Amino acid sequence: MEDGIYGSNGVLHGKYELGRQLGHGTFAKVYHARNLHTGRNVAMKVVAKEKVIKAGMMEQLKREISVMKMVRHPNIVELHEVMASKSKVYFAMELVKGGELFSKIEKGKLREDVARSYFQQLISAVDFCHSRGVYHRDLKPENLLLDEDGNLKVTDFGLSAFSDHLRQDGLLHTTCGTPAYVAPEVIGKKGYDGAKADIWSCGVILYVLLAGFLPFQDENVVAMYRKIYRGDFRCPPWFSSDARRLITKLLDPNPDCRLTISKIMESSWFKKQVPKNPKFLFEDDLLNPKRKESETLNAFHIISLSEGFDLSPLFEENKRQEKQEIRFATTKPAEVVVSKLETVAKAMKFSVKKSGDESSLRLQGHEIGRKGKLGVAADIWAVAPSLLVVEVKKSSGDTLEYNQFCSKELRPALKDIVWTSGDQSTRL
Repeated sequence: MEDGIYGSNGVLHGKYELGRQLGHGTFAKVYHARNLHTGRNVAMKVVAKEKVIKAGMMEQLKREISVMKMVRHPNIVELHEVMASKSKVYFAMELVKGGELFSKIEKGKLREDVARSYFQQLISAVDFCHSRGVYHRDLKPENLLLDEDGNLKVTDFGLSAFSDHLRQDGLLHTTCGTPAYVAPEVIGKKGYDGAKADIWSCGVILYVLLAGFLPFQDENVVAMYRKIYRGDFRCPPWFSSDARRLITKLLDPNPDCRLTISKIMESSWFKKQVPKNPKFLFEDDLLNPKRKESETLNAFHIISLSEGFDLSPLFEENKRQEKQEIRFATTKPAEVVVSKLETVAKAMKFSVKKSGDESSLRLQGHEIGRKGKLGVAADIWAVAPSLLVVEVKKSSGDTLEYNQFCSKELRPALKDIVWTSGDQSTRL
C-alpha cells in the first residue's frame, strides 16, 4: 500500500473502508466508502495524479478542492475532507443517492411545479457561489444530483473559476463548458462575466426541465453556435406565459440585458410556492386545494385546464400526424392502462420497462427502422380520484414509423378505455 495511506487492514487513512465502485471518468473513479469512526457513508473520488499532470490539469484540480471547501450550502455537494498519496488524491464527499437530474429529464418533460422546485434550489446554490466569487461554468443537468428526498445538489466544480481569475478588464477569458449549455459570449472569446454566463446555463436548464429537450439543437455544432449567438429558440405551447417570459429574459444573447439573480428571484414564476407532495397534473388544481377533495369534479373541466390538450392525434387518423405527443383521459384503473399497453407491446414484440409504481412505461422495439429502433414512452397521472391522464410520445426512432404504430396498433387497442363526454371528446 502506497505512502502508508492504507493501513495493514486495507483501511484508507485509518478510517475509510472502500466499497463498490459507483462511477468513473477520465481522471477519477468514485467508490462507496464508510467512515469507520462515525459510520457515515460517503462517496470517495479517487483521482490519478499522473493522468492529471500529463493533461496539465493539476491547477484545475487544486482549484476544485479550494472551491468545494468554500461553498458549503444545502444544495451543493459537500466535501468532507481531502487526502493524498504519491500517486492519488482522495476526495471524501457527501454521498448523494438519488442520481442525476438528467435521468429524470430523459423520461420526458417535468411538471411545472416540479421544475420550479428544482430551479429554485439551483438558483439558491448558484447565488451562494457567486456571493463567494465562485463561477461554476459547467452547469447542466448531468452536474445536478438528487438526494433521497429529491433535494437538488450541484456538483463538479472542475471548471469553476474565482473572481481573482478575472483579467484587468474584469472578465474571464477561458472558453469552457458544455456546448449546448454555454453562453454566447463565452463562445465569442472576447471575455465574459462568469455570473451572467452561469445564469444563461440556468436558463437552458430550466427550458430543458419544462420542455424535455434542448432550446438550441443542431447536428452541426457551428450551426448550433449560430442559434446560440442569435438567441434563436422557441418555447413549446405548453409553457405558461410566466415561464415563457422568464426563460426569454434568461436566454437573452446580450449579457447586459440578461436577468440578474435578484431579478430572477423577484419574478412571478419563481416566487410561486411549490405544493408539498402535489397529486395533480395541472397547475390550476394545485393552486385550488378545495378541488382536490372533490369526488364529483367534472373531468372535462380538468382536461380543459391543460393548454393544447389534444386527443385528435391518436383518435383521428388524418389530422396532425406530425404531432409526436398524445394525451388521453380514462376512468379505468392504472393497471388496466398498463395491461393494454403491455398487450400492444407483446403483439409488436417490444420489450417493456416499468417504473416501480407503474406510473410510467417504456416500450422498446427491437427491429432497426429508418432512424434506429422505435421507442415509445407512456406516463400515467391521477388528476382526480376516478380520472387518469395518459401521455404517450416517441422517445426514439422515426416519426413516420411512430405515427403508423399509433394508428395501426395503439389506437385500436386503447379505444375502449378512452374517456369521452358526449361528442365533446372529438373536439379535444
